[in-house]
Amino acid sequence: MMHDKLVEIQLHGGTANRGLVVRQGDTVRRPLRTTSAATHALLRHLEDVGFDGSPRLLGIDSQDREVLTYIPGEAVTPPYPEWSLSDEVLRGVAQLLRRYHEAAAGFDVTTQHWTWVPPAPFDGLLACHNDLNLDNVIFRNRRAVALIDFDLASPGSVAWDVAGAIRLWAPLRPDRYIHDARRGTTMERLRTFVDAYDPPDVDAELLVWAVLLNHDWMYQLIEEGAKEGNAGFADYWRQAARRIAATRTWYDAAHAQLVRALAEP
Repeated sequence: MMHDKLVEIQLHGGTANRGLVVRQGDTVRRPLRTTSAATHALLRHLEDVGFDGSPRLLGIDSQDREVLTYIPGEAVTPPYPEWSLSDEVLRGVAQLLRRYHEAAAGFDVTTQHWTWVPPAPFDGLLACHNDLNLDNVIFRNRRAVALIDFDLASPGSVAWDVAGAIRLWAPLRPDRYIHDARRGTTMERLRTFVDAYDPPDVDAELLVWAVLLNHDWMYQLIEEGAKEGNAGFADYWRQAARRIAATRTWYDAAHAQLVRALAEP
């Protein structure tokens, strides 16, 4: 067990662990989960291969919380600063995700227990981050340097993780639910992100399908968490249910446009 008498500073952002993630000195303390053993194994693998874009696992403290290294920098939280919505930042996030996938490629996901896994055909053997929300990327000098919050990590595929990331970063939703400088630019941002990641042999139809299924998967997880009593998930669901339903309808209407944005040279 680890002991630390430093003052705890609550860290903002996050939904499932709202109010429960704190900083103590140069460490972060987070609640344990049913998948903690799996994510801890993944973090140890990333450290072993020299990936510098994720926290290091330090142990478990006296309150049965995981202890991680604190990564200096800035997470993007509302109201989003103008710089965080630029194409340069978007490309940097895509390139960081690719570096993460390259580092995670050697991790054997079959030796661990995972709770939520992507649906076929996007299940696989790559340890996906699965939650590349804006507040789960750390920036220094406006450069994406690290990913945090691996709570939803599970086996999947490149297409699945890329789809989940761009769904949030474009964002891929109706313009009436975009209240910042990204309104009207989502198709261009979709292409910018995918080009920067540069997945091999990307299939536009498959990636758009992954976006739709990722939307359904994530919000099913949140809805079920809300029903089970998670306060953060319940509040999120109440506030976003209308947008979630409208976005799901929009995916069907915008399908051809999304495919064209990816397929056109």
